[in-house]
Amino acid sequence: MLTRTRWPYPRILAHRGGGALAPENTLVALRVGATLGFAGAEIDARLAGCGTPVLLHDATVDRTTDESGLVRDLAAEDLRQLDAGVWFGNEYAGERVPTLEAASALARNQGQWLNVEIKAEAPDEEEAGAVIAREIARQWRGTSPSPLLSSFSTLALAGARAAAPEIPRGLLLEDLPSDWLDLARSLGCSSVHCRQDTIDGHVVQAAHAAGFGILAYTVNETARALALFELGVDAIVTDELREIRADFLTLYSVGKP
Repeated sequence: MLTRTRWPYPRILAHRGGGALAPENTLVALRVGATLGFAGAEIDARLAGCGTPVLLHDATVDRTTDESGLVRDLAAEDLRQLDAGVWFGNEYAGERVPTLEAASALARNQGQWLNVEIKAEAPDEEEAGAVIAREIARQWRGTSPSPLLSSFSTLALAGARAAAPEIPRGLLLEDLPSDWLDLARSLGCSSVHCRQDTIDGHVVQAAHAAGFGILAYTVNETARALALFELGVDAIVTDELREIRADFLTLYSVGKP
């Protein structure tokens, strides 16, 4: 069963800020999620070429801006000149690539909690984890609960742990290797974040028995969301903010501790 110690955070998170309703990882996405009542959002952060953390999922800007190129080759100020909204819809033209600091400030002002996924590639994984962890610790000082940092990169999580051990961490898993719980434990993580189709009752029970919260990504079908909460999953990430609403648990009377 869910315990406040294991998962003291919102249980339904808007994927990349605003799910499928706004350009991902932008300030307008965070506003959309908040407007729909989501108390928590998942966002992606990586380092610009100048070392400033910015909100971008991909290693390039090609998919989500009007330009092309590697993020690591562009300073944060260069990224600010790109249009990060027009690809999604003309009504979002002019939306910019935000810094992590701007996203944190907006989230705090809106009363939103954040799961910040650290994105990084070799050889910068450990540095990215350290920089983003320090920034979150500074930006959210005095706030409880603090954001949670997650990553597929064990090096990024190790860097985050070394730089700001007080900020909780979650290990993102595409598949479940035989040593998945040992790996999460060795990194000092408080949660495991699993692809939704890898989760069954045995996985949930194993995670909970080891003291970890378990989050499922990315859950876009109502029936699957219901099944996961009935299995005891602590939280889910979704794109379908109108179907899997902020009040989903109350609406369907599932997933109660």
